[in-house]
Amino acid sequence: MMKMKMVTALFALSLSATAVFAQKGVEDGSRFGHGQDSLNCLKNISVYTEYVKINNFKDAFPSWKAVFDEAPWAQVSTYTNGAKMLRGLIAAEKDGAKQKEYFDLLMKVHDQRLQYLDKLNTIIRTKPVTEGDIIATKAHDYLSMGGQDMNVAYDLFAKAMELEGQNNPYYVMQEFVDVSARKMQADPSHKEKFVQDYISAAGIADAAHKAATKEKAKANYKTAKDNIDAFFINSGVATCDNLQEIYAPKVEANKTDLDYLNQVVKVMKMLGCTEAEVYFAASEAAHAIEPTAETAIGCGYMYYKKGDFTKCISYFDQAIELEQDPIKKADYCYSAAAVLFSQKQLSKAKQYARKSIELNGENGKPYILIAQMYATSPKWSDEPALNKCTFFAVIDKLQKAKSVDPSCAEEANKLISTYAGYTPKDEDLFFIGLKKGNAVTIGGWIGETTTIR
Repeated sequence: MMKMKMVTALFALSLSATAVFAQKGVEDGSRFGHGQDSLNCLKNISVYTEYVKINNFKDAFPSWKAVFDEAPWAQVSTYTNGAKMLRGLIAAEKDGAKQKEYFDLLMKVHDQRLQYLDKLNTIIRTKPVTEGDIIATKAHDYLSMGGQDMNVAYDLFAKAMELEGQNNPYYVMQEFVDVSARKMQADPSHKEKFVQDYISAAGIADAAHKAATKEKAKANYKTAKDNIDAFFINSGVATCDNLQEIYAPKVEANKTDLDYLNQVVKVMKMLGCTEAEVYFAASEAAHAIEPTAETAIGCGYMYYKKGDFTKCISYFDQAIELEQDPIKKADYCYSAAAVLFSQKQLSKAKQYARKSIELNGENGKPYILIAQMYATSPKWSDEPALNKCTFFAVIDKLQKAKSVDPSCAEEANKLISTYAGYTPKDEDLFFIGLKKGNAVTIGGWIGETTTIR
């Protein structure tokens, strides 16, 4: 009897010791747990991993779920394999309730990975995963695997875009704009934000395309940019009239909010709506608070539309002075030259066009503009044949335009074909002692030396 009691006591003590030592990772914070629980964890990892390799997700699920619940930072692949498995189970499941159960668990996979992200990053040798990486993946899974609430989807995509920018996968960029458009369809008050989302995402996709070094990545980001543009065009918002309607009352209510005004100016300009009244109103209000090149050029366009060309050029001059980017500064000089040309102030227009060329020698438009100025004012001599030599100088500028800027070649060639008919005939030149190959200086305000040919 005494011996029996001793055996019973020892057995109870053994059970107690095993129970104390066996602990799950989720309970004690360890990676795999301890004792029998750690052995179970390793066994479950082995079992579900083999099933996932052959895409047998149904049989993988029980073992994977045990690891997911009991050892949350045992492996990063608990989350990558888990997401892959659940996507497959959702796609194969016919029962709506069961499908929803898998979907909710997929969302939990991403949430739990975020919860244990710091610990998980200590056990990988590759580049650490970021919060934005996981949120971007969750957003994509939410949209593609059955999520219905566009407000939830939008918040996820917006956060991913905020955190990762051009490091996001190309499909996240385009899905963000898609979701923003869907949200707008249900909530018209989202129109303004949708426009901002489009501008932001298009810029990010374009930057990612330019930064990509691999052809496949470049192609993907180009596709994303094209799709982003398509979502915007098909949204029904992409007209200047709609933007006028969206922004007009808000500009009036935010006349002292410089950040808001500058944002409106930027959006309207990027979308080519510089003729809209709200663009002018926002530019003038912002310029009164803090003059910038953007607001100055907006005011310049406003006064051009009103027919006050003196004030127009004054604002263009301010834009040129304030702008730091030489390419933009060159564009402003070109705009000023075009305005002055329209007012027949040819000498002054040429000065701005030449300044534009100095700032950006790869733009052919200023050369074409100068050529057109020369063509409208060929009379500088009493000798008609000499006046016709002006068109050789015209053609010089057009040839230069297409040599520095191939995008101008078609326009330049058409003008060359037209103006070649105005050059003097050989017999006209003979009577004034000139022939092909001779140099001739065009007088007056033009002051160019050209070659007869």
